[in-house]
Amino acid sequence: MTAPAGEEAALAARLRAAGCVFAEEEARAILGSARDVPAAVARRVAGEPLETVLGWAELAGTRVAVGPGVFVPRRRSRLLVTLAAALLRGRDGAVVVDLCCGSGALGAALAARLPVTLHAADVDPRAVGWARRNLGPVGGRVHEGDLYDALPGELQGRVDVLLVNAPYVPTAEIPLLPAEARVHEPRLALDGGPDGLALHRRVAEGAPRWLAPGGTLLLETSDRQAAATAAAVRGAGLTTRLARDAGIGATVVRGRRTMTSR
Repeated sequence: MTAPAGEEAALAARLRAAGCVFAEEEARAILGSARDVPAAVARRVAGEPLETVLGWAELAGTRVAVGPGVFVPRRRSRLLVTLAAALLRGRDGAVVVDLCCGSGALGAALAARLPVTLHAADVDPRAVGWARRNLGPVGGRVHEGDLYDALPGELQGRVDVLLVNAPYVPTAEIPLLPAEARVHEPRLALDGGPDGLALHRRVAEGAPRWLAPGGTLLLETSDRQAAATAAAVRGAGLTTRLARDAGIGATVVRGRRTMTSR
């Protein structure tokens, strides 16, 4: 049902006054999706991310369920999905791990494009719950634990693509984030340590043991941290390349295990 133009305009004005940059689009989304519009508007005006207000987010054309206290997938992470799909095209059933999975958005978006054997893991029990909700319908298995410790041992040396959007915000910069992230998303999903790369180093160090020969690590980073992230991946013995999509502000480090590496 389409809301009256006056109602949409009034809601957009209220959202704009609260600092919402895309007020018109948000007004349409709330009026079109929210069961309790006044409550949804109050939550959004208070600074809660639109996605958790609506109960869903979209990544690479795939809608996933999200809610308060879970990391909201960013548009820039579409590059991870695009790169993974290109690597796996024509390889039905390839083994994919979505590490630091949050809501499972990366795995869900990839599974919507290709038939894969999908595993996901996160240390946050709340994130694991959302990931199971999103990945269960596509046959994904979700594990709770710290990075690779969460994964079944039989996956060692068998992972074709390791998808990782680990936290990479330096600790000192957390207070500078927009309130939507700083207040409403778990710090665990944002804080990457003193230089933002603590998790990247751990991911890189463990990747060669889990990747299949010829398998690829795809690790999201920022443009200014790309050289340091790439150095960590290269130091782990993986052949390293950078991929960028300036249109969505995305930077990904690709690390490939050679066919002969052990």
